[in-house]
Amino acid sequence: MGYFRENIEKAKGYEPGFQPKESNVVKLNTNENPYPPSPKVMKVLSEISPEQLRRYPDPMGSAFRQAAAEVNSVQPDYIMCCNGGDELLKMAFQAFCDENRPVAYPVPTYSLYPVLAKLQNCKAVEIPFDNEFNLPAKLAGTGAALTIVCNPNAPTGSFINVDELASLADEASGVLLIDEAYVDFAEKNCTALVKDFDNVIILRSMSKGYSLAGLRFGYAIAKPDLITGLIKVKDSYNVDAVAIAIATAAIRDQDYFRKTVEKVIAERTRLTGQLRNLGFDVPDSSSNFILAECKNSPSRLGLAETGRAAEIYEKLTRRNIFVRYFAYPELKEKLRITIGTPEQNDTLLSALKEILQE
Repeated sequence: MGYFRENIEKAKGYEPGFQPKESNVVKLNTNENPYPPSPKVMKVLSEISPEQLRRYPDPMGSAFRQAAAEVNSVQPDYIMCCNGGDELLKMAFQAFCDENRPVAYPVPTYSLYPVLAKLQNCKAVEIPFDNEFNLPAKLAGTGAALTIVCNPNAPTGSFINVDELASLADEASGVLLIDEAYVDFAEKNCTALVKDFDNVIILRSMSKGYSLAGLRFGYAIAKPDLITGLIKVKDSYNVDAVAIAIATAAIRDQDYFRKTVEKVIAERTRLTGQLRNLGFDVPDSSSNFILAECKNSPSRLGLAETGRAAEIYEKLTRRNIFVRYFAYPELKEKLRITIGTPEQNDTLLSALKEILQE
């Protein structure tokens, strides 16, 4: 009808993973943590007062800033609270990109990046990974105002060495945003880079390791000058009072957090081995999901354009087992599988054995 800006009219919005309404399903498609949040979180939630709801929240989420600063060994002014990590990405595009200031990132990666580029009407310079998902050498020379590296990467689960990202930060002419939404399940992280570089922003999420995907809470780590600039484009009260209280309780319970992460990592190792035994090609993952490539025969359902992975996806769905399938050329023979509980993973494995024998 002509009401929207041209780039909005042409844009295809981000498509989140399917959210089944039934409770009796095995949901391994959107990378939620299969374990509940800390009991301390539930205690805080039960004690939320009417006064907390009546008043506007602390616009900066000071309690969480202090707690996150302690966990990450930085000062509170290095921290900014966000309504999920996705809000930080949106703010970064608004703050750094426009028609003359492009974004760059390696592909395949998180499919929200190109959506945000289109909404901001900025050029997206996409540099392909090689087959080993090494950091592309060309990324440093793009001249982009904003460079994004998802690490561990989604949907591959691959991890880029911290020293390589330090070199990229040193060479990049603009801001380097390292999306560490899945870093809770990796052996290392890039937090130290914010102390060494003025142009590095770290994105963190409370959705994965802290089991708070339903809360929508994330945060940025960066030098205070970058944080001050990002604050200019954030909503006045971008995180609510309940979310601040719950996220603060979660990040303070590091003992529970570590135990939960250890359980996910143990299941990641077991599931990877079992899938390899079934004939899948499964690279090592540093996240809470794995990317399994179907090496078996072509599709028996006539799905010639997509192949065996699409067939397995459809057959799992009929069994109320949900994984993620991406119909992109470089991913069309792969399934992204979130690490579930041992019981969920066993159900998946049992179903796959049946499907592969059909």
